[in-house]
Amino acid sequence: PQGALPGRAGPSRAGRSSAAMGQGCVREVSSYSSPQVVVVRDGRLGTAYRALQLLVLLYFIGYVLVAQKGYQERETGPESSVITKVKGVTQSPSKVWDVGEYVAPPEGGSSFSILTRVEVSAAQAIGTCQEGPSAVCHSEQDCVPGAMDASHHGVRTGRCVPGGSGRSCEVLAWCPLHGGSSSESLAEMAAQFTILIKNHIRFPRFGFSKANIQATESHYLKSCTFNATSSLYCPIFRLGFLAEQAGEDFTALAEQGGVIGVIISWDCDLDLPDTECNPRYSFRRLDPKGTAASPGYNYRFARYYSWNGTCTRVLTKAYGIRVDVIVQGQAGKFSLIPTVITLATALTSVGLGSFLCDWVLLCCMDKEQRYSSRKFEQVPLG
Repeated sequence: PQGALPGRAGPSRAGRSSAAMGQGCVREVSSYSSPQVVVVRDGRLGTAYRALQLLVLLYFIGYVLVAQKGYQERETGPESSVITKVKGVTQSPSKVWDVGEYVAPPEGGSSFSILTRVEVSAAQAIGTCQEGPSAVCHSEQDCVPGAMDASHHGVRTGRCVPGGSGRSCEVLAWCPLHGGSSSESLAEMAAQFTILIKNHIRFPRFGFSKANIQATESHYLKSCTFNATSSLYCPIFRLGFLAEQAGEDFTALAEQGGVIGVIISWDCDLDLPDTECNPRYSFRRLDPKGTAASPGYNYRFARYYSWNGTCTRVLTKAYGIRVDVIVQGQAGKFSLIPTVITLATALTSVGLGSFLCDWVLLCCMDKEQRYSSRKFEQVPLG
């Protein structure tokens, strides 16, 4: 080109572009952004800004710090032990029942059942008998020898035998399968059975422990029953009281059986004296009520004896009320770390008002260009 020195080429377009990009990067790295305070005198915007700040402060002070105790370190799920003991005697048409017979299991854990009605089958012994209407057959080909599954009452022998209801497969089982059973109710005095629930909890993080019994006299528990106001630390409940508090009719519950939950809640503020940490009891039915498929609660058990040298059993279908004791809770105590985190979050959130108001000025008002030129200004040094 004209004016160029002989033998030397001018700079290429790619070289000039790279140099410009390098200079731009240097300018960005070597620049510093400093906040600029711009006072906008607008009544509506100023009111909205102060209202947002007030709402943020009320939320953190009123809800997070005061209501939710955001200044505390917390521990949920206390270590817990539960011991139960049932007392009472009742009578059915055939005999008198005591605790050793109507409570299962007898160990006194957090889940146990109390029998309220039984259906007792006739004495059974191992032998062969007709399986009944559930295994109708026309010939021995319909009865596979050795076959058994969940729908069978025993092991099939392969024979098709006649009976009172027609021909059906023969099984090796506890016979008679369909013997008559008698129903007996234990509910006459069951509502008056008493249940002692001893509960001890511990929050290991804070080294705090407490029990739901604080009797100063050894005979205190012999003469008291639970009352949420006057006898909170006497955890002796009548079975009828549990059903009533769960909103159930005791007679209907005893007939079909059911599951009652006793929930013990420990919500403790350890910044207060230990006397302010008290158990709170609630009661509800846990199994589905009114279902058509397998309603209520029942189970079977057998008792064995020898009759004329033959091992014999009595099969009992037991209906009862199962009680599940559930312990839950949480404890909190002042700690500097959560307090600092909560306050720092509150102060940071106050700036949300400035962000929203800036967005309104830059995007929603008719003077956004004027505000933008005042808000963002480039000042070269030198």
